[in-house]
Amino acid sequence: MVAMGGGPELPHPPHAAKEKELVLCVVPFPENAAKKGIEKVEEEFEDVEVRYYYSRVEKGRPVQIDIPEDLIHRATYICTLFWLPPTASSIPSIKFIQFFNAGINNVATHPIYTDSTIPLCSANGVHGPQIAEWVVMMDLLHSHGFVTYWEQQKRREWNSRYQEVVVRDRVGKRVGVLGYGSIGRQVARVAKAMGMDVLAYTASPKPTPESRKDTGFIVPGTGDPDGSFPSAWYSGTSKEALHEFLSQELDLLVIGVPLTKSTTHLLSTPEFELLHKSNPRGTYVANIARGPIIDQAALIAALEGGLIGGAALDVTDPEPLPKEDPLWTAPNCTITPHVSGNTDAYVDRAFELLRENMRRERAGGKLVNEVERGRGY
Repeated sequence: MVAMGGGPELPHPPHAAKEKELVLCVVPFPENAAKKGIEKVEEEFEDVEVRYYYSRVEKGRPVQIDIPEDLIHRATYICTLFWLPPTASSIPSIKFIQFFNAGINNVATHPIYTDSTIPLCSANGVHGPQIAEWVVMMDLLHSHGFVTYWEQQKRREWNSRYQEVVVRDRVGKRVGVLGYGSIGRQVARVAKAMGMDVLAYTASPKPTPESRKDTGFIVPGTGDPDGSFPSAWYSGTSKEALHEFLSQELDLLVIGVPLTKSTTHLLSTPEFELLHKSNPRGTYVANIARGPIIDQAALIAALEGGLIGGAALDVTDPEPLPKEDPLWTAPNCTITPHVSGNTDAYVDRAFELLRENMRRERAGGKLVNEVERGRGY
């Protein structure tokens, strides 16, 4: 470059390095558990850096965490379960927010959800294998009378109890999957392997083979990608449609619908009465979705009155469940503290989903699991 006035050539000014795009992670996993996922993001996208904040959970509640404002302002992508910036205006560079949980009803009243169009993506598909295993495990524990023998072992008592424990193996039994998403599809895969009949229920009709395909995130070798396992499909958002489905003599009912205004207390006394009428042997109910989908008082009454065979609950209303709540002592009810989604592969799968959505966003494609705000999921 020549200086004005014909003087000597001046040195080129140094070019400012382009600032990298920022992936801001605020999730309740120790950073060492996410190390592999972080490295894969930074290896695949050289123009990206990851900043990681461990958001601890204590007694079922996230602990408040402070994130520097300049990082929030820079964020191009956010990964989270509970934490969100206060407003959309505080993240002007954001391209999408990737939740590492399947249901995001916990942020349904947040301004970013209600007052912005920022793409929000759930982690549907990440939980399929482990939660399906939880469902099948609970169903087998119930159908084989395991609790009776477990209590007997603790008493150091040997008693085969042929008269007291009636084992009902799964061959020929019928499982109804209320909400045929990634978890329900993996339940269907395992159930079919055990010789069970599978019925699927979705809010929207699935009349064609194409409409029954799974277009979400699928862990390889799992689920029902083509929607071929159910022997029958049911659909609708009315009580009449739901009741038709519940009248199919179900041995196992798996609840996998998202929590919305319309699914709150979706199952109550009339539904439990209908299950009993259809299957007097007793339907076993497994809820791995959200506690308020079931009217909990009605569930306790149904268990006490023998309207259903039992219940396996990984979610309750409220959470944590108070020590004095009568659900703890309801007959034939097994409760776990919202842990069915836990697995050593969780974080790696979640980061794999993040990378897929980053690829799609950069290519101008459709994001995986983008939430439709009008539907609530």
